[in-house]
Amino acid sequence: MSAPHMDPDEFRRAGHAVVDWIADYWTTLHQRPVAPADPPGTVVEALPSTPPSTGGEPVEAVLADLDAIVLPGLTHWQHPGFFGYFPANISGPSVLGDLVSSGLGVQGMLWATSPACTELETVMMDWLAELLDLPQRFRSSGAGGGVIQDSASSATLVATLAALHRASAGHWRVAGVDRRYRAYASVHGHSSIEKAVRIAGLGADGIRSIDVDPDTQALRPDALRAAIEADLAAGDVPAVVVATIGTTSTTAVDPLPEIGAICAEYGIWLHVDAAYAGSAAVCPELRWSHAGLEYADSYCFDPHKWLLTGFDCDAFWVADRGELIEALTVLPEFLRNAASESGAVIDYRDWQVPLGRRFRALKLWFVLRWYGAEGLRAHIRSGVALAARFADRVRADDRFELAAAHPFALVCFRLRADDDTNAELLAQVNGTGRVLLTHTRVDGRYVLRLAVGAPQTTETHVDEAWTLLAEAADKLLAR
Repeated sequence: MSAPHMDPDEFRRAGHAVVDWIADYWTTLHQRPVAPADPPGTVVEALPSTPPSTGGEPVEAVLADLDAIVLPGLTHWQHPGFFGYFPANISGPSVLGDLVSSGLGVQGMLWATSPACTELETVMMDWLAELLDLPQRFRSSGAGGGVIQDSASSATLVATLAALHRASAGHWRVAGVDRRYRAYASVHGHSSIEKAVRIAGLGADGIRSIDVDPDTQALRPDALRAAIEADLAAGDVPAVVVATIGTTSTTAVDPLPEIGAICAEYGIWLHVDAAYAGSAAVCPELRWSHAGLEYADSYCFDPHKWLLTGFDCDAFWVADRGELIEALTVLPEFLRNAASESGAVIDYRDWQVPLGRRFRALKLWFVLRWYGAEGLRAHIRSGVALAARFADRVRADDRFELAAAHPFALVCFRLRADDDTNAELLAQVNGTGRVLLTHTRVDGRYVLRLAVGAPQTTETHVDEAWTLLAEAADKLLAR
């Protein structure tokens, strides 16, 4: 018996049903709880323990189970009351671009395996570089260029490997990590930095966590210099500094001009992680956050966080693509081809850890053409304005305090009470199902985080979040 392939007509009918289902989901999203309340294992118990023996089940049955089983077990990241973590934007154009990518099913590991897949990506990365006004050294017309990674975590790993290649003068490619190389980042640097250092073979001890300024929560250049000099005195090799534009806890901005000058002085690779806040640079008035980027050897941000492009899509640039390619290239016989050997094309397999590559540039192309620069700026400005509106509510209530500056669309705040009370406040508000916030620690204190960015979020939803917090605070403080 042959497999029941879905023919084009069946696909067309099922596809219409799936698109309608997604549109209905977006339309009714505000009516759902932001996060599920069911215990672990609920979805597992609702699913059959064995796969179906025969196929051909109608798409309507699958969609019905999506409604009954899957949706109640989801945290709805596009919900207008989702204020947790950082946003993971999606938009109609992005979904359509992903659909086309899936439908084409091409591999973009080499230029030769799908030329348009590579060339569209190169142009999209140059478009983004122009939108953010990135330094000219990151454009594909020179020695640098950009590539789409799956996440900022992968970008940090790739940057770390390129940094090791430079620090060892290429020796590590043959001999491995045979010296003590060091990486440096703020104490608020993302956890992916430690993971990258460990994967690269430096061990958890290979990263130096640098103190931050208590007022700005940004990395202290004097502390960075002291750590570098101490390592040099011990015979260690400083390899990479990871500076952050928009740290995860508070969206602090590390001082790139000072950090960059130190890296240039010691010949250390500077990678700049702007995973969340990089999107803000589409707005000229927010580009102050990128001052000093001309020092960077590599830079990344996530359009899949705040630029209406679905996960996974991290934009990563290098100032010298030759260094990156030398660090990562492996060329088996079966990948050799005339185009690659001509030197006239880009083979993105050499810019990442995996060999295979999805056609991610399509969703960027769809998004950029639908929204344009002004549409993207309006989206960012809306988030910043809504966060400022919420911060004003916090300032106006003597029971609360802001815990950090809010240059973008994240507000860190707390009740003027002990950590346990703040943790209970968060639990009570999230327990309503109307909003979802997260927490962090700033200067050792428990702090709540409200991150604006879901596409459907409006003033009404921000105001509702504040009302829920104020009412919960009334009850907690009255005990």
